Amino acid sequence: MDKLTFKKEWRAWLLIILTIIISIWAYPQLPAIVASHWDFQGQVNGWTSRTVHSILFPSLLAIIYFGFVFMPYIDPKKERYAEFANTYRLLRDAIIFLLFGVFVAATFANLGYNVNIGVVAATLIGFLFITIGNYFGKLKRNWFVGIRTPWSLSSENVWNKTHRFGGRVFIIWGALLILTPWLPYKGAMIILFSGLAMVVVGVYLYSYLAFRAEQKIEKENKKIEE
Repeated sequence: MDKLTFKKEWRAWLLIILTIIISIWAYPQLPAIVASHWDFQGQVNGWTSRTVHSILFPSLLAIIYFGFVFMPYIDPKKERYAEFANTYRLLRDAIIFLLFGVFVAATFANLGYNVNIGVVAATLIGFLFITIGNYFGKLKRNWFVGIRTPWSLSSENVWNKTHRFGGRVFIIWGALLILTPWLPYKGAMIILFSGLAMVVVGVYLYSYLAFRAEQKIEKENKKIEE
């Protein structure tokens, strides 16, 4: 990876600084006990102290940021990161933005503002999947970021095919997730779990089949050469 510069890192730095500022500003105004978790229908089902709430999110964003900074240096395929450095930073910043959005929504909800956490969370997660899907095709083989199946890690061609397919799946599921808060509960659950199955099982199976197809072609080519 290249050196850290303001031009390349400003988005992540800005989000982390804003999270700290909002946390400091909101802390005296928050009740001693705040809502920390909401169910799929937007009902509170978890609580924590305002101190934990105010410290957790800034810390989490900082940990994620530094994790992304250091991962390339311990990856056996560290030389590949230079080939998709901009995409790597963009995906990192998208994840940080998601957490920043959730933090802002949760903070203002606990301050008494009328915030629909279900809509905010579903929209942010949906757009995150759409963003990831759009840039999956630019990722190169590595051990930390992307769809890392045994078959995609074994072949550059299978890696590329898996990520092109996975990118389309992520975009579709992301768009559907944005719609879920506006659907009946049962319909939203069907989309949530069927989409999860499509992402996990479908992409994993596709990667395996792509690898098998590649092996078959290689065997046929060897027979022809012989």
